[in-house]
Amino acid sequence: MRFIKATVLYIFALLPSKRRSETLTSRKAQRKSLKLIEAYNTNFEGFLHLLKTSKEGLTTEEAERRLDEFGLNEIAHEKAPSWYIELVRAFLNPFIGVLVAIGIVSLITDVYIAQPEEESWKTIIIISLMIVVSGLIRFWQEFKSNVAAEKLKEMITTSATVLRKNNITPFEVPITDLVPGDIVKLTAGDMIPADMCLFSSKDLFVSQALLTGESNPVEKSETFEQPKEETQNLFDYPQVCMMGTSVVSGIGSGAIIATGSNTYLGSIAKSLSKKRSLTTFDKGISSVVWLLIYFMIAMVPIVFLLNGITKHNWIEALLFAISVAVGLTPEMLPTIVTANLAKGAIAMSRRKTIVKRLNAIQNFGAMNVLCTDKTGTLTQNKIILLYYLDAYGEENYERVLKFGYLNSYYQTALKNLLDVAIIDFGIENQMASVTGAYEKIDEIPFDFERRRLSVVLKDKKGKHNIICKGAPEEILTISTHYEDQGKSKPITKKVIQEASDLVRKLNEEGFRVIAIAHKTVEAEERPYTFRDESNLTLVGYMAFLDPPKESVKEAIESLRNNGVTVKIITGDNEVVTRKICKEVGLQVENVIVGSDIEKLSDKELAHIAEGTTIFAKISPLQKSRIVQALQSLGNTVGFLGDGINDAPALRDADVGISVDTAVDIARESADIILLDKDLMVLEEGIIEGRKTFGNIIKYIKMTTSSNFGNVFSVLVASAFLPFLPMLPLQILLQNMLYDMSQTSIPWDNVDKEYLSVPRKWDASGIARFMIFIGPISSIFDIVTFIVMWNVFLANTVEHQALFQTGWFVVGLLTQTLVVHMIRTKKIPFLQSIASMPVILMTSLIAFIGLILPYTSLGPQVGLIPLPGMYYIWLIGIVLSYCTLTQLVKVWYIRRFHQWL
Repeated sequence: MRFIKATVLYIFALLPSKRRSETLTSRKAQRKSLKLIEAYNTNFEGFLHLLKTSKEGLTTEEAERRLDEFGLNEIAHEKAPSWYIELVRAFLNPFIGVLVAIGIVSLITDVYIAQPEEESWKTIIIISLMIVVSGLIRFWQEFKSNVAAEKLKEMITTSATVLRKNNITPFEVPITDLVPGDIVKLTAGDMIPADMCLFSSKDLFVSQALLTGESNPVEKSETFEQPKEETQNLFDYPQVCMMGTSVVSGIGSGAIIATGSNTYLGSIAKSLSKKRSLTTFDKGISSVVWLLIYFMIAMVPIVFLLNGITKHNWIEALLFAISVAVGLTPEMLPTIVTANLAKGAIAMSRRKTIVKRLNAIQNFGAMNVLCTDKTGTLTQNKIILLYYLDAYGEENYERVLKFGYLNSYYQTALKNLLDVAIIDFGIENQMASVTGAYEKIDEIPFDFERRRLSVVLKDKKGKHNIICKGAPEEILTISTHYEDQGKSKPITKKVIQEASDLVRKLNEEGFRVIAIAHKTVEAEERPYTFRDESNLTLVGYMAFLDPPKESVKEAIESLRNNGVTVKIITGDNEVVTRKICKEVGLQVENVIVGSDIEKLSDKELAHIAEGTTIFAKISPLQKSRIVQALQSLGNTVGFLGDGINDAPALRDADVGISVDTAVDIARESADIILLDKDLMVLEEGIIEGRKTFGNIIKYIKMTTSSNFGNVFSVLVASAFLPFLPMLPLQILLQNMLYDMSQTSIPWDNVDKEYLSVPRKWDASGIARFMIFIGPISSIFDIVTFIVMWNVFLANTVEHQALFQTGWFVVGLLTQTLVVHMIRTKKIPFLQSIASMPVILMTSLIAFIGLILPYTSLGPQVGLIPLPGMYYIWLIGIVLSYCTLTQLVKVWYIRRFHQWL
């Protein structure tokens, strides 16, 4: 009894208040709770009184008040910032920082120290416009992406069943709206929505693997007692259910004592939320950014010194060096990546695929192995009971149907499709009335070691009947007798062999088979355990049919053509699974069962798993082992599951995939939710994931190669020119226009050939691409320097504006056109055409670059009209640039067998 008040006081000590701004860590919280457990003693009514609630629950008004007081029931996690914070952040980047610095210098030189007749605000106004345009473009892209991501998250919600005084019956509410004092009802498959204390339960078994790492479920009850052994963990108490755990079987009700960040899981999450592990994709993006930053750190000081020494204007040299640094900084990379991922997630949602975690899109596209269950994926998920047989295989043995119906009807675990089929068939055949002759006493829940479930029922004579159903081979091992025309006979080796042959024959015909057994014992007031499942009498068998889906054959073929290998991981036996695979066109290379996997080391399992198609009679932990074994071989593994037992594998897979009808724990563990459990839907999502990844890689390779080439161009120009090759403001303007042209990349087309193969992050490929492709632009920049110097005689300080304008136009056009050259390994415009947004945006930017010198804005940024002959030469230089790039592309593809 001491526990209750102790726990309540412990929880209230953690709840937010005006005097408390910090939350205790989980270890401190547990120490405090254990001291309170030892110090206080109370009864259950006192417990409810301290929570200011009752068994009927809170009123709606009180629940709303507490929601305002304690906040939403959600643990610490990354949230999209408010729009005004995003707006401010959009203006906090190196590009705008340098513009501000140049604006301040211009304010000083053009206004404060200038002569009255020379005072000018034009440059400052232009810089201000560039700041506003750049910041708003970035803000709009990221704001749209975050809004889209939040809308997708709202499509997948988890609810809990609560009691409220205003409602006669329990009803569903989002778990985020739960508050301390709410009364919650639990059933199999539910996530425990908050820390709570039970006041009623029946055969309630909870998986605490998320908190303890222990795979076996723990029984929870309203027995207010200390744990049998001394403990330092609150979740060891039998009456406590902690947020983040899940119900495996049984039912229960309890009062919530803590929500959100004040739960045990929440206190852990606070410390972990700041240390989210980076995916391969995150690390790859970071490596690209740092690579460019290293170039910048190495080259910018050299640029500064060269220009300072040769031009003797150190302030101008400093501004130019800083502008070059900004030009080398991929400041739009986060925006482009986020926009790509959000656009991909929205496109996938239209294909009945909801992305919970945006970065999972990359792994989705890279996935080359898909592990999935048979039921509902290969089959129609419409199981029907066709036969109920005696031990000899004679049909329509009514006692089999009776005992099977009683077992499925009275069990409190999550009713699977077999249970639903038995109950539906039983009702159609007038079995509903038999339940009136029995009263449930106890239940021995299903687990994946025993592979059976039993209920204990009291009949009208007062005796207890243990009715067990499960895998035939498991039932046979605990049965000593069998029924023959209602008479009990000892089981012999011959009977066992005949039973095995019967089951195998049914399996080969595609039937799933379970066995039914029972025994009658004298009534005892005690809990029943698996040890009571012995000396049973085999009653007979039930045979079920789950036909394959018509669309599966086409879907498996499509996945195979797209480089994805399908592997079946099932709890069913290998014979049924093999037959279904044959019917849907899935070629079976090898089969292994769970009992054989137990004997293998991780290394041995990895060796066998690669060439195995069917994993049969598999336990939840073995599912995780199989996933990890496949990952150890360098595969990107997706796991599709919707059951309680799939949660560990969903977490361990590179891409956890579930369905919207899955149990809570499966949906919470998944990265991606399918609105239809269909491999065709999955295949469409994979293609969309590859499109998203492809467009991200396009931008990264364009940016790295362009920036790499610019480094050499600037070094050459700085060393040999008596003036700056381009004004700082011109560099920033060119950079802004180029970035604007890239904002259309998320909407670009991707070649079908690229989509047909899984795509992984390859940092070495990016570095190689940058080194080979980047210098092409430098060649044409240097050619431009020579032509402008010798042909157009822009070789003095007085004619520097002509030189700078000529390089500005060439640089902008080649950077814009390279989008079309790099986006495909084919010949652009002829064999592969960009999407309309990309064509329009790049054309617009190229047009702006061409006409800018002739506008009133041109002189304000140092651009002047160019001679007519320049444009004839410009056509030649652009065509030459495209031709050389295409030739290098062809050579590169032949040499390295890849492009993007």
